[in-house]
Amino acid sequence: MKHLITGALTAALLASTAATAWAQDATYTLRATANSNENDEDYDGLVVFKNYVEAASNGAIEVEMFIGTQLCATGEECLEGVAEGSIDIYIATSGGTASLFPFVQVLDLPYLMADDRVAESVLDNGSPFIATMREMVRESSGDAIRLMTIGNTGGWRNVANVNKTIHTPEDLAGLKIRTVPAELPQVLATAWGAAPTAIPWPELFTSLQTGVVEGTANGITDIMSMKFPDAGLKYLTLDQHAYMGALWFMNNAKFMDMPEDMRKIVADGFYQLQQATFASPKRKSIDAYAAFTAAGGEVYVPTPEEKQAFQDAAAPVQDWFRENVDGGPEALDALLASVDAVNARLASEYETELN
Repeated sequence: MKHLITGALTAALLASTAATAWAQDATYTLRATANSNENDEDYDGLVVFKNYVEAASNGAIEVEMFIGTQLCATGEECLEGVAEGSIDIYIATSGGTASLFPFVQVLDLPYLMADDRVAESVLDNGSPFIATMREMVRESSGDAIRLMTIGNTGGWRNVANVNKTIHTPEDLAGLKIRTVPAELPQVLATAWGAAPTAIPWPELFTSLQTGVVEGTANGITDIMSMKFPDAGLKYLTLDQHAYMGALWFMNNAKFMDMPEDMRKIVADGFYQLQQATFASPKRKSIDAYAAFTAAGGEVYVPTPEEKQAFQDAAAPVQDWFRENVDGGPEALDALLASVDAVNARLASEYETELN
């Protein structure tokens, strides 16, 4: 046992020494920022990315992590930093990116992907949908910004409120639902019959507490990390209307200036990052749901008929997206085609798995 402990300590010291040597000998330094915190899935993914890239490059690449608002505070500011090269890597939600890349809101369109298995296949780095999104981002940014991958940040978006159990869209009539400033979630809330109210994320706790809003659409890990039950949020309906995609961007010139072997390591690092963000919300949601119910919260799973009612009410949002969002038709067609292909493949896989 003593030899095992000594060996473990020696390995740890060697790893520490190697990491220091890598930092000293690094040829490329990547400045990566996430406007979140160390409890977030974004942080988990970035840690995996840093570890993989630095190790696989044998220290030729160093990744500097800036968590929070050290480098930039808003999506627009951060993406401007990526375009100019002061920031190399940045992660954003579709809502935080919509002002510059409005078509990325396709990820917020409701009820297009049924579950994690579908969503993770559609967002595979080699899928036609991701290829389309990458091309649109580069074209829209004048080739300054590159979309590296789309992961997850918080699981699935569900309807939660302070008043009552939501069974159908009729139960949402007139309910003041918090949305981000982007137009699409406001259109969705209106389609449900609710009253959309744009509230900045840091103000949501107080807004729920004081009745400025009565509900929100978030994932369970966000709900619990922000302690929303303490503000009166008690009722959660698992309608799973949107997979909470996280878009990871990189300065294109910085990426292309690397030799091909280093570019491959970075690309593989983003694959590792993506897989980490797919897994992290699943694990964290177990404790989050337990904490929510322990705090007096109620979790309701809609019946298939109730879920269909939500889908039917939200159907006009797709038409709005096609007619009002720059790049909307191209992005939506690419997503629908990928979803159809994935569903067909999974049907064949289930045939094998279940029989």
